[in-house]
Amino acid sequence: MSGAPPAPTGRGGRVTMNDVAALAGVDKAVVSRVVNDDKVLSIRPETRERVHAAIRQLGYRRNMAARSLRTARTGTLGLFIPDFTNPVYAEIITGAETEALARDCVLMVGTSTVGGRETKDYLEVLGEGRVDGLLLAGGPITAAEQDTLSSLGVPWLLVNRRGKTNARYVILDDARAALVAVEHLLELGHERIAHVGGPAGADTARRRLDGYRRALRKHGIAPDPALDVVADYTPDGGAEATRALLAGGARPTAIFVANVASAIGVLTALRTAGLAVPDEVSVLAVHDLPLADHLVPALTTVRMPLRRLGARAAELILTTQPSELISEVVREPIELIIRQSTGPCRG
Repeated sequence: MSGAPPAPTGRGGRVTMNDVAALAGVDKAVVSRVVNDDKVLSIRPETRERVHAAIRQLGYRRNMAARSLRTARTGTLGLFIPDFTNPVYAEIITGAETEALARDCVLMVGTSTVGGRETKDYLEVLGEGRVDGLLLAGGPITAAEQDTLSSLGVPWLLVNRRGKTNARYVILDDARAALVAVEHLLELGHERIAHVGGPAGADTARRRLDGYRRALRKHGIAPDPALDVVADYTPDGGAEATRALLAGGARPTAIFVANVASAIGVLTALRTAGLAVPDEVSVLAVHDLPLADHLVPALTTVRMPLRRLGARAAELILTTQPSELISEVVREPIELIIRQSTGPCRG
């Protein structure tokens, strides 16, 4: 294969599989099976290397449109998230995209915060043969969404959420994360531990609330309803919930926050109220992100395997049958990251 390569024969000067076959001196079918990593193909190592050398020399790229027509696959996954403002979803997206690319797929992400469209509208569009599978992350699944999913002709999987009438999901061990968080606060001597939870009806919020209550009861402390408030997974939601908590008059010595985004608002509300963190109130949140290091004070968190969750979701949707039941929990690793927002109880 010395000298200048032959001129491409494809439309618009595109290098084709025929060009690779001609340069490598093999049949086009051999090139196709090498490109698609056919495990059954039996050829001499030097022949396989000659094909790869021709691919590199010509700069050959597979024609994904033609491949889609042959295989009835688009090479695209859809991921729907509630919004782009919550940084937690960036980690899930990264994991899912990395896995998708490793399997020769691209990831398309949609959200209901753009254009005011409802989730079911996106599902209907994506279900029109545009993706090979749908991943749905976020809050509770509605009856309308469930009906739409049931009518789609593509596989789908819930990501860190569960519906009441389905068993196709992959989730994190949120209850254990809450247990780890609250037990750390208990070890510091705190007993009046408040819970700034997630949105009502959210599956993640229910699981974290369960872990919070289990940790308290394990240590002989009855959960106090006055110390349990609901918040959106946003800084504004965390701030509003903290103001309501303090207005109730039952001031805690520590606050367990169900989401790191909410914790930003919790810290702001405490600072506005003149309460020092951690000297007067300790704060600890689920999920660890780079921004936690840059908050004032730096936020103690429970790190969850968000990227692994996204990667596992992409893997499952691409390797399982649409009718197969999936109810998987990604359990490891869960890690307590101690920073400056937690300290011994002084109350």
